[in-house]
Amino acid sequence: MSGIYIHIPFCKQACHYCNFHFSTSLKLKDALIDAICTEIRLRKDYLKNNKISTIYFGGGTPSLLTDKDFDKIFTTLLKYYEWKDNAEITLEANPDDITKDSITIFQKWGINRLSIGVQSFYDEDLTFMNRAHNAKEALRCIGYCQDAGLENLSIDLIYGSNTTTDEMWLHNIEQTIDMKIPHVSAYCLTVEEKTALFHMIKTNKIDLPNIDKANDQFSSLMDILENHGYDHYEISNFSLPEQYAVHNTNYWKGVEYIGIGPSAHSYDVVSRSWNVANNKKYIDQLALEDLPLDTEYLNNDTRYNEYLMTGLRTMWGIDLSVIQAMGEKVTNIFLSSIKEAINDGMIKQNGNNFTLTKNGKYYADRIAMNLFSVD
Repeated sequence: MSGIYIHIPFCKQACHYCNFHFSTSLKLKDALIDAICTEIRLRKDYLKNNKISTIYFGGGTPSLLTDKDFDKIFTTLLKYYEWKDNAEITLEANPDDITKDSITIFQKWGINRLSIGVQSFYDEDLTFMNRAHNAKEALRCIGYCQDAGLENLSIDLIYGSNTTTDEMWLHNIEQTIDMKIPHVSAYCLTVEEKTALFHMIKTNKIDLPNIDKANDQFSSLMDILENHGYDHYEISNFSLPEQYAVHNTNYWKGVEYIGIGPSAHSYDVVSRSWNVANNKKYIDQLALEDLPLDTEYLNNDTRYNEYLMTGLRTMWGIDLSVIQAMGEKVTNIFLSSIKEAINDGMIKQNGNNFTLTKNGKYYADRIAMNLFSVD
């Protein structure tokens, strides 16, 4: 089963930490929705007519879309794709966009899962991050969803922020558990170039986030959620049993998907492609019936490296038989390199399966890179 990702590159305002592709101007929104529909049509054969199991609206802030926008997109999707009756359809949403009326629109179009950008239940955190909502709106919107029967919810939380004390972080976790949120995506506040946060640190307006505090907060997150029955199924993701994000889980397991919209990526097992990260160029090129994308064909080393990078992040880990099917070269690299990680207590082995230990979860990307095959 394949997935569709649709990137909606618009936000009301720029969060200080965000380096995703987006615009705070909605001037091109109508033209971009039309271009998205054109891309859906032009790439209708990319997934080889496989039935769709997931649709994911990301961004940006796709909860800014109107009923008219959804009508255009879903009408086009239904014309060119078939999906399972119980397909997971996720919408990323900001708390200030979630009202009783908007939930009715979401449900009208079959959206059955919301990923809500809460980030924190404290106004001082939200102000520091330059979020568009406040803490009361975060609490209220979750209640609206649950009252409407839209209970398949995920919330984003950010730890390690300059303003987030350990006590505040523990309250954020407890609030999540008390509200019976089935899925949590938790991210460390990172400093990315070309963001407002990077500029404020570079000009000495604020301090660099404290990595020791971030690690302590990540540790408490793992312990508390595990004690309350959540599976830590991917480095940044926790859920109650069997309530994993299907779309993202398929991505980590190497299932093919198509990415629609500016900056969106696609994967069909043999290649990766990515769209231009510029709204105007994206619109103009599709107006000419031309796809605004570049493609990279994956060699064996690249497939091996990607399998390590994604697989090690999950509770399912790395299967030696999968690597062996890629050939003797990468198998030898893996077997010789994995010993050090096991001896250092970063990796645990169970038969042919290799997963990160709790200590290894702090260094997942570094561990994967140490196992890479380099041409």
